[in-house]
Amino acid sequence: MAVVAGDSESLMQRCKPYVAMISLQFGYAGMNVITKVSLNHGMSHYVLVVYRHAFATLSIAPFALVLERKVRPRMTLWAFLQIFVLALLGPVIDQNFYYAGLKFTSPTFSCAMSNMLPAMTFVLAVLFRMEKVNLKKARCVAKVVGTLVTVAGAMLMTLYKGRVVELVWTKHIHLHGPHPDAAAAAAAADKDWFTGSIFLIIATLAWASLFILQAATLKRYDAPLSLTTLICFVGTLQAIVVTFVMEREPSVWRIGFDMNLLAAAYAGIVTSSIAYYVQGLVIQSRGPVFASAFSPLMMIIVAIMGSFILAENIYLGGIIGSVLIVAGLYSVLWGKHKENEEKEGEAAMEIPVAIKAVDGNGRIMEIVELDEVQLEKAQANTNANANAAVAVTAVPAAEARMQGKDDQA
Repeated sequence: MAVVAGDSESLMQRCKPYVAMISLQFGYAGMNVITKVSLNHGMSHYVLVVYRHAFATLSIAPFALVLERKVRPRMTLWAFLQIFVLALLGPVIDQNFYYAGLKFTSPTFSCAMSNMLPAMTFVLAVLFRMEKVNLKKARCVAKVVGTLVTVAGAMLMTLYKGRVVELVWTKHIHLHGPHPDAAAAAAAADKDWFTGSIFLIIATLAWASLFILQAATLKRYDAPLSLTTLICFVGTLQAIVVTFVMEREPSVWRIGFDMNLLAAAYAGIVTSSIAYYVQGLVIQSRGPVFASAFSPLMMIIVAIMGSFILAENIYLGGIIGSVLIVAGLYSVLWGKHKENEEKEGEAAMEIPVAIKAVDGNGRIMEIVELDEVQLEKAQANTNANANAAVAVTAVPAAEARMQGKDDQA
């Protein structure tokens, strides 16, 4: 019974990361569909960005204040400037352009375009010399080819729509006719498809730039929850200024207990707070490659939900482009995974070695952990000692300790 219970508990532990990431993709998919409905009903995407990050700030701030009160670094002018730019890239540029692109296209198309993120991040990392490209290595070739395939898929989705692909459930929906609001939204999306695609590319580029800058900022301000809170707070203030410039009617700020409030609260609490925490736990236990591998699942969920709820049309060009983007995504992720394995292997080779010094009577004199430079010095000193017959042997640290225990016994 105990063995069965232990196996069951072990299985549950192994399944937790998978369940968490699948649930997270459902959460992201729901955000896209709910936001699309809210935008179709006339909510300004500028106001939505303000409310979303206000909710995100209020939901993250308590955890940052409590959990990081002892490790939060001191705020400096340089750190504040970096946070200011991060807020401009994320909450302001990325979210506003993403919502504008979502309004002009469709949730499925927007999710597919967002899968370009790893490829764009890789290109920026190469430009800023954070990544090195060696075409003699398979992992680098995989990342380069994956980036090119991803860009090709995005260009195909932008420039070619093709015929409408009828699915089993969409045939039933289209026979009854779509909702008038959905039909009007589809007509507007067809008209502004190219503009929406450009907006989505700009949004993804801004998000990739945020990743690059955030990696540098965390080295100076090593408090992820506090950093996220500050980014959301400063981004809220910046988004308010942008909204006052772009929206002159005071009525756009009006929000009640309706879909607009649900969209803002859902996006802020679920996808900016809970998702951040859950994804952080998964990345901590399984790594970023594991977490990124689930992102195409969101596109499939959104396609099904969008076709049911919004009577969304799915085009042949979108399907082919999505396949290319996903293939490119996994090629980049595979290359990154191999790179991480290579770095871990190099780090294991640099583990300090142990020096076992034995005198003429066979007794262990000392066991110390040294690096390679110290090992050479120890060997030279041992050879120079003519009074003691000392043999210096380099062995793994764990093996040296075990041998030391055996000799003492």
